[in-house]
Amino acid sequence: MPALTDRWTLADLELPNRVALAPLAGIGNWFVRLQAKRYGAGMAVSEMVSSYAVHHRNRKTITELLRIDEREHAGGPVAIQLFGEEPAVMRSAARTVAAAGADVIDINMGCPVPKVARTGAGAGLLADPDRAVALARAAVAGAGEAREGVPVTVKIRSGLRVGDRSGFELAHRLVEEAGVAAIAFHPRAAAVHHKGSPDYALVAELARTLPAPVILSGGLYEEDHVREVLRATGAAAVMLARGALGNPWLFEQLLGRRAAPPARREVRAELEWTMQRAAEHLGEERAARYLRKFYPWYVPRLGLPAPAARELQQALQRSTSLAQARGLLAAAESPLASAA
Repeated sequence: MPALTDRWTLADLELPNRVALAPLAGIGNWFVRLQAKRYGAGMAVSEMVSSYAVHHRNRKTITELLRIDEREHAGGPVAIQLFGEEPAVMRSAARTVAAAGADVIDINMGCPVPKVARTGAGAGLLADPDRAVALARAAVAGAGEAREGVPVTVKIRSGLRVGDRSGFELAHRLVEEAGVAAIAFHPRAAAVHHKGSPDYALVAELARTLPAPVILSGGLYEEDHVREVLRATGAAAVMLARGALGNPWLFEQLLGRRAAPPARREVRAELEWTMQRAAEHLGEERAARYLRKFYPWYVPRLGLPAPAARELQQALQRSTSLAQARGLLAAAESPLASAA
């Protein structure tokens, strides 16, 4: 079995290792992807971006969601994930994304959120495999019209309901009929979202039978578990999602670059880096609100007593500026400063 540190190829692209950052809805912007690359991720995928918004040149979508920092490319490919259900629109969006500098285009066929799935996009495409194949074929064509060598991948669920193998079956059609270069497979049904145990045996079956690489996603939080399921499934690579939130050090652990968990000063420094990048991306005022979703991922790693951690979390959720948030963090840490 290959090691996570081994290089591999995705179509004509060479990836430096077998650990990637998964698309994280509402989170995976350029600096979150850059953070993963700084800690060793061989590929990073953006949050899902509306193909309609790209097609219609929505200003926020074009300037914020399609922003790619040049430093991202240094650590391996950058993928932009698109969602939608209209092939002509997807073709147009894929053309725009490839022209914007994406190395890979990924299509979301796994999002279980009702407002996405009920439009026929995301996991809703599992109920309409012919449309799903047409959508992927359109993305392949659009990407090729902008630039040669931009592969299209698909992130997909195992099925709509527990026991349903529609995603497994669709994966084969996407590769064989649409020319998709790889499948990122989340072996849970859309109906259960992130609950229940992933069906890793189904991943192993897909990896054996699919004439393209399978990237494993879902339920990957701990180093030993990630290594175990990679061996058990025979997947080409792994894709970290929720397990990497506030924990970019997991990439280093999986790549053999770190054995111990991060010290408190490392956590605080990384949170400060994140705050600075958020301000760069959104401006101070918007960043102060946006970062409220980030604090719960970092505060538990600061090693504060439970009452102090709870108080800090609550105060950070009420903070209205980055200066105020920094003051709260400094005040909470001061009694422990000598132990860092």
